[in-house]
Amino acid sequence: QVQLVESGGGLVQPGGSLRLSCAASRSIFSIDHMGWYRQAPGKQRELVAGISSGGSTNYADSVKGRFTISRDNAKNTVYLQMNSLKPEDTAVYYCRAVRVNVYWGQGTQVTVSS
Repeated sequence: QVQLVESGGGLVQPGGSLRLSCAASRSIFSIDHMGWYRQAPGKQRELVAGISSGGSTNYADSVKGRFTISRDNAKNTVYLQMNSLKPEDTAVYYCRAVRVNVYWGQGTQVTVSS
């Protein structure tokens, strides 16, 4: 079992920045893949960024160059640094972990609006 707790969401103006955190209940060394997904109202959940246990990363085209995913193994935490935010980034952001099974966090709301 893996419990995931996201934090760091909020309201930010266009062009601003936020850093999301996803704290895992166990060592992330043992987790094969972790990622950030988002779901906007009326839309399907989509991958934003992912990071493997080996450190390889991948990003949705819409966030490349603006978002950065990273991991701190000592803190069992994965981060999503979001810069140059746009209104279309508004969504609930979810953390996902894959270790035999798939685990999801409860989500954190990000709203980009002036």
